[in-house]
Amino acid sequence: MNIALLGYGRMGQTIEKIAVNRGHNIVLRIDKDDEGYDITKADVAIDFSIPSVAFKNISNCLNNNVPVVSGTTGWLADYDKAIALCKEKNGAFIYASNFSLGVNIFFELNKVLAKMMGNLEQYNVSMEEIHHTKKLDAPSGTAITLAEGIIENNKNYNAWKLDEGAEKTIPVVAKRIEDVPGTHTVNYKSDVDTITIEHIAHNRQGFALGAVVAAEWLVGKHGIFSMNDVLNIG
Repeated sequence: MNIALLGYGRMGQTIEKIAVNRGHNIVLRIDKDDEGYDITKADVAIDFSIPSVAFKNISNCLNNNVPVVSGTTGWLADYDKAIALCKEKNGAFIYASNFSLGVNIFFELNKVLAKMMGNLEQYNVSMEEIHHTKKLDAPSGTAITLAEGIIENNKNYNAWKLDEGAEKTIPVVAKRIEDVPGTHTVNYKSDVDTITIEHIAHNRQGFALGAVVAAEWLVGKHGIFSMNDVLNIG
């Protein structure tokens, strides 16, 4: 399989190593300022770029009938446009805030716990995420997905807010610490106890492998998919 890497930072380089080890070819390595590249060289593109160019990268793929997997976060103001373009072009697209198998299981666990806690108003939920200092967006896309999972499954909350809470609002604390791949914690606290679920990434390998597996799965398909489709969970 010929893969285009849109974004060639640390994640892109890790994806490259895994893809090559799985027998694939990297035909394009695109940095944030590169222009005029021929995306049609690729059977599929994997976008781990930056928020300011992600939508442009995704649109270029969809306009040229190249399936695209995106793990860039912080660009979701344009997400609906990407979905509309994918439908218009009968393309293939997967966006995930996190491609790790463990994190996607954590997403489902988070939803189940949120539903269980819905009738226990004595518990207040809060969240914390920790990432490396080079991460540009805060809170992380993974944290936002977790917060949305709680809101969808627990009637006590209808919004989230960075660093502070309010009535029916989930407070999300974002910390940036050198060389932390990603830690996400969800706490339900009452006067008598605290229930905590947590996912700790030890390195970037899980994220990168998941992105490559998603790209392998997407080739030959048409539509808008999620990691639940790829992994057949949820």
